[in-house]
Amino acid sequence: MEKNNLDDNELEKIIHKIQHYLPAQAPLKDFIHHNTLHAFQDRNFFEGLSEASVIFGYKVSLSLHEYRSFFDSKKIREDVLERVIINHKGKENLEEWKNKLLVKTFHPTYNTRIGSLRAHWKQEYKVEIDGLVHSKLFRVLCSFLDQGISIWKFPLSDKKFLDAIREMELNSFSSFFKTTRAKKILIENKTTLEQLLNLVVGDNKYFEHYLFDQQFAHQGWSGMVASIEQSPETLIDKKKITLKDLVFFELLLEIDSLDYLLGENWEPLSKKVKDFPVDIFAKVEFTEFNEALYLWQLSLEWSYYDDVLLALKTNSTKEKIIENKSFQALFCIDDRECSFRRYLEDEDANCETFGTPGFFGVDSFFQPQGGKFYTKICPAPVKPKHLIKEVGVRTKQKKEIHFSKYSQSFHSGWLISQTLGFWSTLKLAANIFMPSTGPASAASLKHMNKNSKLLVLNKDKSKKENDLQIGYTSDEMTDRVEALLKSIGLVKDFASIIYVCGHGASSVNNPHYAAYDCGACSGRAGSVNARTFSFMANNATVQKNLIERGIVIPESTVFIGGLRDTTRDEIVFYDIDLLGENHIKQHLFNLEKFEIALDKNAKERSRRFELENTHLPAKKIHQQLLKRSVSLFEPRPELNHATNALCIVGRRELSQGVFLDRRSFLNSYDYKLDPEGKYLLTILNAAAPVCGGINLEYYFSRVDNQKLGAGSKLPHNVMGLIAVANGIDGDLRPGLPSQMIEVHDPLRLLLIVEHFPEVVEKTIKVNPATFEWFDKEWVNLAVIHPQTKQIYSYQKGDFVLYNPIRKQIKVALDINYTIETHKDNIPVLFLK
Repeated sequence: MEKNNLDDNELEKIIHKIQHYLPAQAPLKDFIHHNTLHAFQDRNFFEGLSEASVIFGYKVSLSLHEYRSFFDSKKIREDVLERVIINHKGKENLEEWKNKLLVKTFHPTYNTRIGSLRAHWKQEYKVEIDGLVHSKLFRVLCSFLDQGISIWKFPLSDKKFLDAIREMELNSFSSFFKTTRAKKILIENKTTLEQLLNLVVGDNKYFEHYLFDQQFAHQGWSGMVASIEQSPETLIDKKKITLKDLVFFELLLEIDSLDYLLGENWEPLSKKVKDFPVDIFAKVEFTEFNEALYLWQLSLEWSYYDDVLLALKTNSTKEKIIENKSFQALFCIDDRECSFRRYLEDEDANCETFGTPGFFGVDSFFQPQGGKFYTKICPAPVKPKHLIKEVGVRTKQKKEIHFSKYSQSFHSGWLISQTLGFWSTLKLAANIFMPSTGPASAASLKHMNKNSKLLVLNKDKSKKENDLQIGYTSDEMTDRVEALLKSIGLVKDFASIIYVCGHGASSVNNPHYAAYDCGACSGRAGSVNARTFSFMANNATVQKNLIERGIVIPESTVFIGGLRDTTRDEIVFYDIDLLGENHIKQHLFNLEKFEIALDKNAKERSRRFELENTHLPAKKIHQQLLKRSVSLFEPRPELNHATNALCIVGRRELSQGVFLDRRSFLNSYDYKLDPEGKYLLTILNAAAPVCGGINLEYYFSRVDNQKLGAGSKLPHNVMGLIAVANGIDGDLRPGLPSQMIEVHDPLRLLLIVEHFPEVVEKTIKVNPATFEWFDKEWVNLAVIHPQTKQIYSYQKGDFVLYNPIRKQIKVALDINYTIETHKDNIPVLFLK
């Protein structure tokens, strides 16, 4: 083999660099929204997008034609476009740049850098290397990583990937290879990765480019392997595999394919490359075309932001003083709760609602009764030290009889096909006309048994299970209850019933089910968290401790956990036996309000669904959406976070009375209780990556649904229970399917904080990871001064006074009529 010296750690650095740029999507059960282009987040947003486009060939914005069509339809306002041009190009260049944006024909000339080196296999050797290698590579990877789909388990799957492949080669009649050289290299186990690269590539100055080309030719599988290597706990059936293993095996398959077609005397690729390709990460020029897209994107965003900020600035809603509160309710900040809270407050003027991340400060794992594994129910970056266990379950979960391993064998399979198979066919046919849920569906209520008990209180910290403390001590519970109540501003005037409502989603045919559940609970329903927090807040010792910290919860107040299913618009409450006679009467009265709000919310959601008649009564529409949620043939049981564009951190009266069309995350916060920004820091540390991550995954899946999204879900196959692909030999598809982003306009999140600008500026700079989101403009930031109502926009390291262009927001005389007659986004309105 040709020898090329390379620093000992250089290849490891290259592998690590590839991992950094690969998609970071975890397996389906842990599908959590994140910034798809996280590797570029240390650059300015638009510069990062320009680099990603040139380097990897991603489409990172709408097309010029789409922007211009938005301008023609008034979605991009002319006055906003002109302000954007003046602010960035000067007033003297307004007409010139306006003409460029509206009519000039641009001719972008760059070539994508990824793939340019390995393209020489086809150009010089007439060999389609990926076509020869990928099919076998993907099948081996899928079989090795399989979490329970395959009939036969991958042999030796408890070993490391290459060790398992090697032992199979030694002990099998068949082989992964067609020729002898690659097989010999694998079995002898003496060849290093550097030596393989010397054989395939030759000159070591090409190694980095070649490996990037190779791994980004199937970024889905490579990204999955890298994700599993970094977080092996994301697989229930753990597998030992590294990206380096994948690279090594793929190089062997390439050698085998080339030997088979060309014999063993072919020269390394570098011998045939006449001109060294452009360095993948060489500086990318920010062209006039990039500037045009940049100005258009800003104009699209501020055409919406301008109305929102004007509405919040001029909103006349005052802080309500309610003598006899019917109830208070804590919901997740999730944008799908935005409309439900609005309807609930509209139905009951004596209630109060709050928003907070839906894990409610419960940083733990959960183990259902009879479950073999622990489930994380807090934000993905958190490393829990506590475990909540479920006990007292008397009923067993139902099962579909025909989903049995015996159906795959020769004799029992034939028998089951002739008996249960006919029954399954009849059930499938019936489901077309009468959709219904079944044991195989993903239902939010299945996460925890409604009648079970949870082990929350820990009286002996020495008792642990797998290094996890079962439950929380009284002091630990007090800390969490205090932090949550103070962060949302609920420290006095408690209602007699306080509902703590997590959320989840149900679906029958949806591999991305975890993306519909609570992101703050690592893609799980928030029911365990809601019950656990309620237990903490009801605890007598906790309440006694809270008095010393300035929070007095009356003895008459009861916290009740609940769960709202966002697909079905249903809600269930737990531990109702805690309610006394007077509480029960009030609870039943409250339930009526909840039911009306759920019906109205279902009607508002229905306007986005093509086949739903939005003019029908709300209750009738709700019944139809219940059927839709369990239909096996419905690719859009709900639209999840589609159209999200805002996150408002402030008191409820800041946004109450403003119609935001389900586009805003709502985090309750009272600046008066947090003059130094202590709780604000905690909120922003979560809101920036969580809400920003959701927003950007929708953004990039919308602008490039083929490379950064998952394409249409209709041809998707679930691969090994870890991801989806098109067909049986396709690459894994990270990102979101088209059915989740069709109605989404790609706007960056505008995070709006109610506080003094100097406090917010000091707060965002405390944590560099949080500050990066705002400093590099991946999330836009605005502050509303709580006393003057002046608006300040964070621009290039400073808060700048912002005066909305529009001077008045329209009032919706009949919001029900507006909902019935609009399919597209509804403008910001004041509610009468």
